[in-house]
Amino acid sequence: MWGLRSSRTAVVGISAAAFVVSSVLPLGYMLAQSVTSGAGQAAVLLLDARQRALLVTTALLGTGTAILATIIGAPLGLILARVAVPFKPALRVALAAPLALPPYVAGLAWVYLGGPWTYSLPGAILVLSFVLYPLSMLATEVALRRIEPRLEEAGLVVASPGRVLRRITMPLAAPAVAAAALVIFVLAVSEFGVPGLLRVRVFTTEVFTAFAALYDFSRATLVALPLLGLSILVAGVAALLAGGGLVVTRRGLTTAQPLVFDGWERWASVAAVGVLALALGAPLAVLAREALGVSSAAAVLEGSRAAIVNSLVLAAVGATLVTLIGMWLGYARARATRRSGVAADVLFIVLFAVPSTIVGVGLIGLWNREGLLGRIYGTDGMLILVYLARFLPVAALALAAAVRYVPTSHEEAASVGGAGWWRTMSRIVLPEIKLGLLATWIVVFILAFGELGASILVAPPGEATLPIRIYTIIANTPPAHVAALALLQSAVVLSPLVLLALGVAIRRAR
Repeated sequence: MWGLRSSRTAVVGISAAAFVVSSVLPLGYMLAQSVTSGAGQAAVLLLDARQRALLVTTALLGTGTAILATIIGAPLGLILARVAVPFKPALRVALAAPLALPPYVAGLAWVYLGGPWTYSLPGAILVLSFVLYPLSMLATEVALRRIEPRLEEAGLVVASPGRVLRRITMPLAAPAVAAAALVIFVLAVSEFGVPGLLRVRVFTTEVFTAFAALYDFSRATLVALPLLGLSILVAGVAALLAGGGLVVTRRGLTTAQPLVFDGWERWASVAAVGVLALALGAPLAVLAREALGVSSAAAVLEGSRAAIVNSLVLAAVGATLVTLIGMWLGYARARATRRSGVAADVLFIVLFAVPSTIVGVGLIGLWNREGLLGRIYGTDGMLILVYLARFLPVAALALAAAVRYVPTSHEEAASVGGAGWWRTMSRIVLPEIKLGLLATWIVVFILAFGELGASILVAPPGEATLPIRIYTIIANTPPAHVAALALLQSAVVLSPLVLLALGVAIRRAR
């Protein structure tokens, strides 16, 4: 039971406090600073021609990426949900793998590939689209699997499969596809690494320049306002459009079979393999080609050993803390009322959508001061705070979905039998969501291991993670060395997905 003396209230309250300190306060501090900076200064800056050009370029980057990623991802989601392609579980994991690849690694491969569009806005749109299309793919598949199959079966009585697709299937899935497109838009305009590599001037690179190069916190804060407002607005709309679909119940899912699109297996398989080759195979092949020029792989690894170890250790610690705190936040979200739950979903998505450079500037402004807070600033603890600020919201959403699979009746039965809340959680709830906890830890580890935008701002002097090391040595290091480190980065983040695909394939073979 919830109550002031309840252990459940205490645990959730402590987790909520950690969430507020790590994720909410940096954003609140930046907003407060923008108010104290003066409306006149903000108006002059925001009406500057350069800022208007940045806004247009940023909007074009987000819109182009959202459209192209949806064009790529939505048909793949349709294939996974409604076409009987071979090896579908392993294919799903493989098609989702580009999402785990750090965007700047894909951007680096694009630079090495060369061409007339290398350093251009269309190039950035293409790179980000091939990284983010799995969001549209997975959202489309989930939406299609939630559609009642009898509606399509009834339509097939009087219409062709294509007409059923146009008039019944896709209109029912449209809200989820649109919500995914909006999320892709926000992630694209929030990206720092790809525009930075491809020399596309957008708000994220401007915020970084204002703070890291000019050491102007006030300007960085004011420049961040348009991007922050745009991200919050679009992410809020996406969360409201998705509705209760972010956290689903077992009852909400169906066992729809690919009855509507029989006979499409061949072209569907060719399309899926083609996208996989372009999105994952081509970047890795380009990096491998460049890395062949390394004279001594051992020397490359030795020179970056500290950064590699830092990344592994900090990402593991960050993933553990995020999963631990997110577990209790997810539990509270799953057991909340519908209205409170939707409000929590909106908050989580909005905070996850805050651009990484803005998170970094906010954390620096909040923690760079005398006293206890200042003792943390300038240490690796700032990188852990980055991981908490950026990934705790998405972990809470993922674990809320896992907890919803545990019926509340199980907890009620345990309570009636005299079990306390801790015993109920340890013996009933946690064992049932252990796979969700493991999956969340892996996802957060992958995201933390590739985090760049905020980490490059808050990293202590002389310290670096592997993404920071790669990004900062590009200009004055042989391409072969950079490509070798990028391949190592890719191998670390893709290894869990390879093991998952192999496990799925072995399980189905049995």
